[in-house]
Amino acid sequence: MKVLKFGGTSVGSAQRMKGVAKLITGERNIVVLSAMSGTTNSLVEISDYLYKKNPDGANEVINKLAQKYYGHIEELYSTDEYKQKAKELIKHHFDHIRTFTKDLFTLFEEKVVLAQGELISTGMMNLYLNECGVNSVLIPALDYMRTDKNAEPDPVYIKEKLVKLLDEHKDADLFITQGYICRNAYGEIDNLQRGGSDYSASLIGAAIGAEEIQIWTDIDGMHNNDPRIVEKTSPVRHLHFEEAAELAYFGAKILHPTCILPAKLNNIPVRLLNTMQPEAPGTMISNMTEKGKTLAFQVSEELFQRVKEYLEAYEKAYHRRLTQKEFVIGLIEQALEEAEEEFEAARADEYEKQIEGCRESTADEDAEPDDIEETDESPEEETYA
Repeated sequence: MKVLKFGGTSVGSAQRMKGVAKLITGERNIVVLSAMSGTTNSLVEISDYLYKKNPDGANEVINKLAQKYYGHIEELYSTDEYKQKAKELIKHHFDHIRTFTKDLFTLFEEKVVLAQGELISTGMMNLYLNECGVNSVLIPALDYMRTDKNAEPDPVYIKEKLVKLLDEHKDADLFITQGYICRNAYGEIDNLQRGGSDYSASLIGAAIGAEEIQIWTDIDGMHNNDPRIVEKTSPVRHLHFEEAAELAYFGAKILHPTCILPAKLNNIPVRLLNTMQPEAPGTMISNMTEKGKTLAFQVSEELFQRVKEYLEAYEKAYHRRLTQKEFVIGLIEQALEEAEEEFEAARADEYEKQIEGCRESTADEDAEPDDIEETDESPEEETYA
């Protein structure tokens, strides 16, 4: 059994949901879904209004988001029966969100609000699969995904509860579940933080001993450069877990830094694939790949900001984007220039310290004879007096 995770962009519209449905049918796997793109941001906005005791502002965003979903329903389902079921699903969740506009709003309520995005997307996908004749089963993440008192995932609990839920549906063709959301050690609704859907997939894969974990996004794997600022980048086909973790930590947006640790510890390969180009091989991350054999050069946010002016000046002067080679050379040149400036500054500081030391030493030597003479004469004068 494999675990397939699809991000918000992959399920960001009715048409994309239909595309994902085609990708996931045919094998008995577990599918992990994020909220539809833009939903979590809207839920955060709603929460901000409620923190500020502005229910009118919150209701305006709630109504706008609800109408967006009703539009998706008309595009996604073909029968009146399933359109009605989907509308009831949407009404249930948005009515629940509206209840928080009337009471005290705290961090606990916010986490409940933020969980609605994943609950809605998985409910809609499961209904669509059922309409298409697929015997899919919705497994609520809130029934098995839990963190301990240190806010860390509880792998023993997760495995015990998830395996039990799967055994209850042995005739199912497919399992649908939520990423990102969980319960904490006290049973309250919580989450694995932003980007946590990748973590969910990895934890689920570890719990069931999955054959493979697939992370589907809108780019075909990790690239050997940052496509935001460098043209003609290409995906890296094979990476070791440690290399992938470093790239994720230092700016590879496709992968959440912590998500691959459970997979690594349980020796489960992770494949990064592109929902928009499902035929592309993507990137395979495993313990089998020999470290150091693959050149992967990623750009962090900090580095991106540092060289932004340099890139803009280059493009303005030459009216074209940098090639990978030119970009790397530019970074090296800039790094050398900065290192030289730092060295010169440090050397100048050291020189100033030496000069100051010499001045102090000279001043002490000039003052010493006068001090001795005055000290010697004073007692004599007092004696003869």
